[in-house]
Amino acid sequence: MVGQFPGERFWVSSSSPGREKVSFYGVYVYNYAKVKIFPYLKADQFNTIDVLKHLRTEFSERDITLIWDGAPNHRAQAVKDALAVLQINLQPLPAYSPDFMPVEHLWQWLREDVTYHTCYQSSTELIERVHLFEQDINSNPFEISVGVARRRHRLWVKNHLDPDEEKLRVST
Repeated sequence: MVGQFPGERFWVSSSSPGREKVSFYGVYVYNYAKVKIFPYLKADQFNTIDVLKHLRTEFSERDITLIWDGAPNHRAQAVKDALAVLQINLQPLPAYSPDFMPVEHLWQWLREDVTYHTCYQSSTELIERVHLFEQDINSNPFEISVGVARRRHRLWVKNHLDPDEEKLRVST
């Protein structure tokens, strides 16, 4: 139900799933132009290790280098131990550098296409929608992420700063 009375705040009724929560781990596999998104009830060191095991299983014969930020679940000793056992290399990012984090572009795209202005009935429905988003990208990743003008370079990290864009980041 939507209603507004003069001088009062505009309210929109919601069918929120309440306290249900889902955390997503995302990986962009450059060598294969492939996106992997893993849903979990929460982001913690144990689920991080589970994602690492999935990656090692899928790419068992390949060298793997992860580019990671300094999230707490990435810094846990158990995760560092798992990286060593699974022979996964880690390339840490400098602090406060989201523009260089490949998966941040994926999250922005996912928010724009899947979650902005949308309240799913359940976490299961959200997970299904994210899975469809992942399948859509993986169906033709180059054309979808680079070839469409509206989405140009959606999965590529920045290697330069755009002066016009940077002006918008600073208020004077």
